[in-house]
Amino acid sequence: MTHDKSPLSGPPLVIGWHECISLPEMYLKDFAVKVDTGAKTTALHAENIEVFSREGEDWVRFTAPEISGTLPRTCEFPVFASRAITNTSGKPETRFVIRTPMVIAGRRWKIDISLTNRGTMRFPLILGRRAIRNRNIVIHPGKSYLVSKKPHFEG
Repeated sequence: MTHDKSPLSGPPLVIGWHECISLPEMYLKDFAVKVDTGAKTTALHAENIEVFSREGEDWVRFTAPEISGTLPRTCEFPVFASRAITNTSGKPETRFVIRTPMVIAGRRWKIDISLTNRGTMRFPLILGRRAIRNRNIVIHPGKSYLVSKKPHFEG
């Protein structure tokens, strides 16, 4: 696995509009996401979101989704930011944002993830353009799973 220090060297990594990623600090491995260049920020389905203080810093506790055969688990991360983000209905809402490593196609780097209830959505995570910007990645809008294996449940 490479840590993306010089992502602009070499040919671009071409990914599909559906791919599998991992979020190792949440123990979520190889799960299907929708790559959404219309979204600035990556959004993860989270429930029971609550802010608390740890050593004078704001932290957020939430229940991560049940994905890839993992049970829902409680996660705790430092609050990286609080942002007004426009939801899928076009309404702005304030969301807590965490920063955590993501792995795709053997490449790993930290991304910002907003926490929100995506329970009615098909994918528990949308991968927004900020997460892949300046990483020498190109999205093929007509293909899926170019750098990952299609999950057996994906239709």
